[in-house]
Amino acid sequence: MTGLEELVGGGAGALRGVVVLDISRVVAGPYCSQILADLGATVIKVENPRDPDYTRDFPPYLDNGTTKFSAFYGQYNRGKLGITIDLGTDDGKRVLRDLVSEADILVENFRPGTMDKLGVGYDVLHELNPRLVYTAISGYGQTGPLSRRPAYDNTAQASGGLWSMNGYPDQPAVRVGTIIGDLSATLFGVIGTLAALRHAEQTGHGQLVDVAQTDSVVAMTESAVVDYTVTGKVAGRLGNQHPFVRPYELFPCKDGHVFFGGYTDKFWRIACGMFNDADAANDPDLATMPQRFDTDIYQSKVRPTLIRWFAGYTKRQLEEMAGDRVPMTAVKDIGEVVESEQTKAREMIVRAEYGELGDLEMFGQPIKLSATPANPGRRANDVGEHTDVVLRTLAGYSEAEISALRESGAI
Repeated sequence: MTGLEELVGGGAGALRGVVVLDISRVVAGPYCSQILADLGATVIKVENPRDPDYTRDFPPYLDNGTTKFSAFYGQYNRGKLGITIDLGTDDGKRVLRDLVSEADILVENFRPGTMDKLGVGYDVLHELNPRLVYTAISGYGQTGPLSRRPAYDNTAQASGGLWSMNGYPDQPAVRVGTIIGDLSATLFGVIGTLAALRHAEQTGHGQLVDVAQTDSVVAMTESAVVDYTVTGKVAGRLGNQHPFVRPYELFPCKDGHVFFGGYTDKFWRIACGMFNDADAANDPDLATMPQRFDTDIYQSKVRPTLIRWFAGYTKRQLEEMAGDRVPMTAVKDIGEVVESEQTKAREMIVRAEYGELGDLEMFGQPIKLSATPANPGRRANDVGEHTDVVLRTLAGYSEAEISALRESGAI
């Protein structure tokens, strides 16, 4: 795979030599394969030549006045090779089958049944390549009475219970402020794919990795499930509070808000010392963690004390006072996050070059490997940019065969 790896600046990483076919679109599937690409896999992004991934039209854009490129698409598809195949054609299906024969992983996020209707579902491709890891990410999964229903991120937030838990108790439920349904499915998809890949490498047998957005959201609900199964309690909305730890929430300060999580006896004593509050330190009602958690004591004594402590200080001052002694964190906007020294030290903002369009700065790779570091600072593919070289190198097609496929509309 050396020739293909070099095209996207790859050739290193823990997954070097692993070939991934990404026939997904939007976020959950593309982000799954993007993480694999960051970690060294050769990922081939497959798009329909007449209906490419529609996130190419999502803002914001790199724009030089004559050409523009979606930064959204670039962030989730960096480091991939780009080819086009029309799976609605017989020739297109043949091309996919030929590529699958040489691949290790396929990632798709169509509605269950779509690939089977096209004649290139898991059973067909697994028979063709028994070691193939076939990762299918969908709204409700490949089984169950709801499996064929269309779904988006918000579908998973609603059906997985998370939406009902988010917000304030006296107000309507609030959507989580990011695409957590997509992102959680992405992460479970990566974990399942890598587990199945290890099994395939050991045994020669691939398998279906079935990940549902709804299942993934359910697994993000902390103690809500066991609260219900053990006590019958249905999780409600708590705003910024935690269901069983106090203080552990948001507090106002001079120029914004901070999170303070000093709920243990040790942290409480340190905080009382930081603010020279002997009264709070010696109050018998506040002596133990269970006492401070009591709703009446928390609302009448603990919370007012913290509001009084923090009111005269800025976010920066409070963070500096706390240092590494107690958990105190300023609530930062995304601009503050991007400019943070910690963010820079962790290389969580990376840069990819897009020629005349300029450079794209985007989030980096949070997985830090000491021996085989990730390589996230790469550009994304143009539509069909690498079709010819991939078909030549991976599938062994001649120039004449590629020309014929293009003329027929299969690529």
